[in-house]
Amino acid sequence: MTTGALGTVYRDGDTIVHQGEMGDTMYVIQQGKVEVLREEAGRMFRLTELGAGELFGEMALCEKAPRSATVRAVGEARVLTVDRRTFLRRVQEDPSLAFRVLQTMSARIRSLDGEVARLREQSRAAQMER
Repeated sequence: MTTGALGTVYRDGDTIVHQGEMGDTMYVIQQGKVEVLREEAGRMFRLTELGAGELFGEMALCEKAPRSATVRAVGEARVLTVDRRTFLRRVQEDPSLAFRVLQTMSARIRSLDGEVARLREQSRAAQMER
């Protein structure tokens, strides 16, 4: 990991945030890709992969709760850190920034809703086969 004028460069496999740690920053991927992983029952599950222009860790700006996932670099990734104070200042300067973050969160909720519905349907189908 190296820090530069335009963010921090993480090497392949470097962990950017750890599930369970407290945080007050979000991250914007400037270049490269990251994978989002969640540990359950001692196993790591890959939730998604994010690329340039996408963000993660935005929930930490809104609530004081442990990180819900681990994020690691896939290949080399340059990531900009945005803390709560900077985010709030930037929102005052440009309210559309808050709207863009809300759009991202909304899209993720919609995706999760679809996944929950799919899993419920699979569960119902499996129960009917018994």
